[in-house]
Amino acid sequence: MAKKSKNLRAAYEKVDATKLYSVEEAVALAKETSFAKFDATVEVAYNLNIDVKKI
Repeated sequence: MAKKSKNLRAAYEKVDATKLYSVEEAVALAKETSFAKFDATVEVAYNLNIDVKKI
């Protein structure tokens, strides 16, 4: 298994996997932990619990 870089280890330490983040907190955390040299994207998925048969 490959070693993790210092930047990646530091990013893992900042994120709490058991916590549910609000949208504002998640965006701020994504910007803070990003160390890529390009503009990264964030994908968001929502589950609305809508039954399409009842519409």
